[in-house]
Amino acid sequence: MHPVNSRPHNTRILTAMIIFQLAIIFTFLAAGEGVVWLTGIPVPSSILGMLMLTMSLQLGIVKLHHVDRAADALVKNLGFFFIPAGIGLMDCLGLLAEQWIPIVGSAAISTAVVLAITGQLHQLTRKFFTRHADSRK
Repeated sequence: MHPVNSRPHNTRILTAMIIFQLAIIFTFLAAGEGVVWLTGIPVPSSILGMLMLTMSLQLGIVKLHHVDRAADALVKNLGFFFIPAGIGLMDCLGLLAEQWIPIVGSAAISTAVVLAITGQLHQLTRKFFTRHADSRK
């Protein structure tokens, strides 16, 4: 078979593979939606679905090659998924203009708190593992 003639066949296979991989990812998204709907837990269904996908990958239920190309394509185009949120912010420019001081203040304070807690936890963890390693010697 001539390489030019095999190209449409390869394209169809690649397209089918990506559709299958997206179906796996969206199945976990739907499963997360179902869990939230059934239980009413206050966790975003997308986060829950991706946690279930991560657990399935870690446990070997889903193999990485079953989702890798679709996941790469989604990550490469991640910026496009922020366009609706950006447009939504543009609709609220009046509110943002009125409330910019509390918004910036709360962002700065929460960033400082997260940095402080992360630093403290890192130091505690490092001390724990250093002591634990020293006691084994």
